[in-house]
Amino acid sequence: MNDLYGLGKILLFIGLLTAGLGLVLLLAGKIPWLGRLPGDIYFRGERFTFYFPLATSLVISVVLSLLLWFIGRK
Repeated sequence: MNDLYGLGKILLFIGLLTAGLGLVLLLAGKIPWLGRLPGDIYFRGERFTFYFPLATSLVISVVLSLLLWFIGRK
């Protein structure tokens, strides 16, 4: 019975994580500076375009790290 409790917690966490990611994707278009920060690498060639959101990735990483640190504190 204890195994089912652990599995239930894992499934609940995965569901909340999926819902949170979906919410972020829905709201990402509403944040005008997200994806256009100085430090994002963007190169448009004649036949291809290369885009790597380096600064945006760093900002998201710091925000998520701080959020998880605050949640994980006891």
